[in-house]
Amino acid sequence: MFAVEVRDHMMIAHSLPRPVFGPAQGLHGATYVVDAAFFTEALDDDGLVVDIGLASEALKAILKPLTYRNLDDVPAFAGKVTTTEFLAKALFDQLAAAIRDGALGPGGARIRRLKVTLHESHVARAWYEAAL
Repeated sequence: MFAVEVRDHMMIAHSLPRPVFGPAQGLHGATYVVDAAFFTEALDDDGLVVDIGLASEALKAILKPLTYRNLDDVPAFAGKVTTTEFLAKALFDQLAAAIRDGALGPGGARIRRLKVTLHESHVARAWYEAAL
C-alpha cells in the first residue's frame, strides 16, 4: 500500500477531570503535532497517492477551529474527556468527512485507509486508524 503523510499542529487548552489524570485534571495547555496519512493501493496516472497540497489544506482546515481554543468550551466536545486518543478519532472523523466531500479532489476517492496521529510530546503519541 502507498501512503502520503502531511503534518500540521494545534495549540489548545483543556482539562481532564477524572482522578486518573492527576495534575492534568486542571486546565492546562498542549501543543499537538498532527500527522494525517492517506493510503491507496495504487498510484494515479501522475504517480501520486493524493495531492499533498490539498491534503495539507484539508488538515489545516479541520485544525483551525480548535487552535487556540479551550476544548472544554467546544460544544461538540461537551461532556467528553478530550484525551489525545479521543482527539485523534475526532480529527479522523472530520478528515474522513472532508475526503468524502471532495476536499482532496478526484484522488480522494482512491483513499482506502486514513491514519491520524497526535504527538503530545517527543516521547508520547496516540493515533486512530481505519479503513474508509
